[in-house]
Amino acid sequence: MSKTIKNMLLAGVVALLGTLPLQALAGDTLERVVDFEVLKVGMSGNQPPMTMTTREGGLMGFDVDLAQALAMAMNVKLEIKTIPFGELMGALEKDEIDMVLSNVSITPARTEIVSFVGPYMMSGMSILTKSDVLGTITSAAEFNRADLKLLALKNSTHANFIRKIAPDATLIEFGSYDEGVAMLIDGKGDAMIADMTQCILAAMRYPDSGLTTLEKPLTVEPIGIAVSKDDAQFYNLVDNYLTAYEKTGVLNQLRKKWFEDDSWIAALP
Repeated sequence: MSKTIKNMLLAGVVALLGTLPLQALAGDTLERVVDFEVLKVGMSGNQPPMTMTTREGGLMGFDVDLAQALAMAMNVKLEIKTIPFGELMGALEKDEIDMVLSNVSITPARTEIVSFVGPYMMSGMSILTKSDVLGTITSAAEFNRADLKLLALKNSTHANFIRKIAPDATLIEFGSYDEGVAMLIDGKGDAMIADMTQCILAAMRYPDSGLTTLEKPLTVEPIGIAVSKDDAQFYNLVDNYLTAYEKTGVLNQLRKKWFEDDSWIAALP
């Protein structure tokens, strides 16, 4: 995280929240964070530009910076646990992590099992394909063809989207976006359904692969931080910090860093 963003973060938290006594608010999750002085955040590590693994094996991305900001505001150590996307909610329910910060779309089904802080970003569902025809579609209904193989991240809203709007197509689920892009390049699928940012990034990373994406997303989705439904105090704390970051411009700085400046692509494997 840049020094400018750190300074903005500290100034914003002091101005909007003051010195908040964590112990006075402690519920189960918050008490654990306070007692052990560690914030455990779960993320997949393979959803660029939100969370991704560098060629040196470290993590970077919008969600990584946001997690660091939250831990800094709580004055605790950050511990990021890399977990396959489809297992993140289960890890949260088992108290193996304190929150999920991994480009998670807020949906009614997920809100039945967790609480969402946010949204801190709006995203949209798009497609990545090598087909000139699919690359110019304007309606999701055009996917509903028996001859199509559609790729999507396992246990994601994208996979559910395909099941709903394209039941005649063949759904193939993968474990990471790198795996999905490789399958698409190798001709093992006709199109990959993913967030628009991930589709754009894949086309940028592999300019000679013939990959293309839509000019406008098929859907609009709110992205939030998943926390336990059983700790209202922890939810309130994270919500207050997130509000502070929005009002003081921290989130806007992160958006510019990860969505307008593509210099970080050079750090990817």
